[in-house]
Order: sequence, then structure tokens, then C-alpha cells
Amino acid sequence: MNPSEAPKRIGILVVAYNAATTLAAVLDRIPEDFRPSITTVLVGDDHSQDQTHLVAVGYQSLAPDLPIQVTRHERNLGYGGNQKWGYRTAIEQDLDVIVLLHGDGQYAPELLPDMVAPLLAGEADAVMGSRMMVPGGARRGGMPLYKYVGNRILTTVENALAGVELSEWHSGYRAYSVEALRQLPFERNSDGFDFDTQIILQLIETGQRIVEIPIPTYYGDEISHVNGLKYAKDITQHVLRYRAHKMGFGTGELAFASQAYEEKHAEDSSHGILLGWMGRRTGARVLDLGCSDGRLAQRLRELGHHVTGVDVEALEGVKERVDRFVQADLDDGLPPDLDGPYDVVLAADVLEHLRRPEVLLGQLHDVLAPGGTVLASVPNFGHWYPRARVALGRFDYDRRGILDAGHVRFFTRRSFERLAASQGFAVARREATGLPLEVAARGGSGSVPASGAAGWLARLDRAAVGLRPELFGYQFLYELRPEPPRRVRS
Repeated sequence: MNPSEAPKRIGILVVAYNAATTLAAVLDRIPEDFRPSITTVLVGDDHSQDQTHLVAVGYQSLAPDLPIQVTRHERNLGYGGNQKWGYRTAIEQDLDVIVLLHGDGQYAPELLPDMVAPLLAGEADAVMGSRMMVPGGARRGGMPLYKYVGNRILTTVENALAGVELSEWHSGYRAYSVEALRQLPFERNSDGFDFDTQIILQLIETGQRIVEIPIPTYYGDEISHVNGLKYAKDITQHVLRYRAHKMGFGTGELAFASQAYEEKHAEDSSHGILLGWMGRRTGARVLDLGCSDGRLAQRLRELGHHVTGVDVEALEGVKERVDRFVQADLDDGLPPDLDGPYDVVLAADVLEHLRRPEVLLGQLHDVLAPGGTVLASVPNFGHWYPRARVALGRFDYDRRGILDAGHVRFFTRRSFERLAASQGFAVARREATGLPLEVAARGGSGSVPASGAAGWLARLDRAAVGLRPELFGYQFLYELRPEPPRRVRS
């Protein structure tokens, strides 16, 4: 540590429930040489039915070298609820580091210096004690076989779905940067034992650095308050919802959605097809409406086109990826200070976000160069997925896709083509995309294989799109050309 830097404020959160027989021994085991580094020890008595509170208060008076704060909750908050209280307190007291320690003696206080070391060194945002890093250590420490097997199975599933490689998800020995906790919506988490899984998912989603260190396993006479089957069911649901969130389904209430609209890389995706159409042109002046962070525009520039991007917000990097950026709300129509005319107006996945897309479409005639075209992509509400959701009475918004929470207008093939015709555009080309199967790789590791079951599914879906695009087409892509005004016979 730099001598000029202030020492880190370290807190120990001891969660205790009916821990009267073990709490004092746990506190005794906090290393003597580590105690001067501790700013506070928060003992949260979760409305115990034994003498836990009296033991904590008594120890407080007998151990002046430990800055103990004892709180007895007026009601039982639950394991997760007790942690929420502790982390709120850590934030309120402006601590730098908080370590979660159980009052039942299941985790070794002797390792507190090791738990905080990666945080103090700036090498991690969260440290997880793992009982699985030493081969055979968990079983030698007394972990029952059924818990060991369950731990390994659940950890394998969680790693696969969340796209990480942790050796254990289910240890309750953790240390966090308080600054990292400030970035997590942990108050939304469960009050139960599944809190620990949810907070890992939030750490992953926010890009926090997780470091594991080996810890010993100890199973004594403590009473387990965990319903194993319910716990397994709850955490499996959490990681499945998280993976679904990464794939675009569900709202991801425990996670975070990027404000940038993600570029679609697959050749048969809407962006891939539009880039293919643009690749046959040379040196076009392009107006990219709803350009997001400009990644699609950047690809267009690489093809030799000049791109003016328009969006309601200037996302990071957008001004470097377009030739010119105009900040404007397209719900108010086209901005007046465009540098047209344009050979191509690109409306990729944008019209469904507008309350009155017909107004914008009508204005495009004024900025199109002679012979210019509009390239648009819209989600197909006639696809079997939203049809099934509506039929089952389960309509709700998703993070991405046809039911994206930002969509305010929904189109079928016929309704969009009627809209285009009403604004003086004729369909020069139309193409339908299939299911975006590449989203299955989001949040995991690797990509969707082109062979095996995934390959067969892709080929089957593409064949279905060809037979019934109105039912199986995920998006419709259009090249629209202005129609000449109709002459009225006298």
C-alpha cells in the first residue's frame, strides 16, 4: 500500500441465527494480528429464539479490541434479508470491504486476511471461499455425500448457464468491495438462501471481478435451516432466468440491460442480410436511423459508404463509428439539420419503437436522392412465439426480440406493407429471417454449433420460414422504393 493512501475500512458481517453456542468461539478465532485492521464487526442477530443476542452483547463488553456492533432484528429477516441489512450498513458507514462470516462456525475466521487480500490489492471486486478447490477436501471436512454431489451438479449447471468457471457457487464465505455492492440491485434479491446465487449473477452481469480462494470444509453439530430441494429448485430457476435474460427473454429484473442495441453478426440475421444488400452498392450516402452505438454503421463504412447516424442518445463510441452523428428523437420526426439527400435510408429495427412510424416514413421522401431506397427491418408479430404467448394468456415483454420492452408498435407482414403503401412506398424486395438461434450462445461460452441438434433445428426453421413466412418468419426485411404519385383522371 502507498504510505500516502488511507488504510482501507474493513467490516466483518456476522450473520447469526440461533448461534448462542457457537458465536463466541467464532469471534475468538478472528486472528489477533488482523484485529487492528478491522473497522467494525457487524453482528446481525436474525431474531434468534435462543440467547444469541445476549452472547453477542456479552462478548462486546469483554473484547474491547474488537469494534463490535450488535443488532437484534425485530423480526426474522431471513438469511438473504440479514445480508441486505449488513450491506446497507456497510454502504452507510462508508466501508471499503465487507466480509460475510457465519456465526455457526462453518467457515474459518482464521482466513479473514486471505479473504480480503485480493480486494485490498485491487485484484478483485468479490472473493469467494471455495471448498472444492482442494481435491477431496470437502468430503474429508465432513460434507455429506448427498450435499457434495448436489453441490457439484448445481455448480456445473450454473457455470454452463452463466458462462463462468467457478469451482463452487454455494459457499457462504465471501468478501465484497463495498463499491461493487453499490452497483448491484441486491435489495431486489430473495431474503432466503438463494440470495447467494442471485448476487453472483449480478456480479457477473455487471462485469465485476470474482476471485476464488481455497477454504477448509467444516461440518459440525450446527442445525441446517436449508430446505435442500427448495434451494435447488430456486437457484436453478434463477440461473435459467438469467440465461434467458442474456438470450433476450424476460425482463431480467435481477440483471442489467445494455442501452445499446446489439449488432447481429449471423449472415442470415437482419443485420447480416442488410449488410449483404448494401455490399452490392458502392459509395452510397446512408442515413442510419436509430443507429444506437454505431456498430452497424461502422460495418457500412468499411464497405465504402458514407453514414450519417441519428439516435435519441449519443452512446459511447457512436461519434467515432459514423461520419456524422445527429442527436434527435425520431418520435418527433426527422431532424431538420440533415446533410442529405441520401441514396439509402436505413431503418433497422427502429420503426417498432416509434409511436407514429407513419409520420417518419412519410418524411423520408424529402431526404431520398433520385433512385434512393429505404431499407427496413421489423419484427413479425405474426410469428408463432407471440401468437402462442397471447393464446396462452402469457403476453408480456422481453428484454429483446419481437416482444422487446421498447416496442410500442407491432407489425405483421400485411400490416407493415399497408403502412408502407399508405406513405407512398412500394415493396421492391422482401425477405424473412428465421429464429435468431445465435442468441443461445449469449451469456454462455462458445457458439451454437452448425451440426448436431442445433444444426438440424436451424435447417428445419429455415425450411419452415420458406413455406410459411407469416407464421415462422422472425423478422421481415424490406427494400422500399418511392411510388410515383398517381394521376387523377379529369
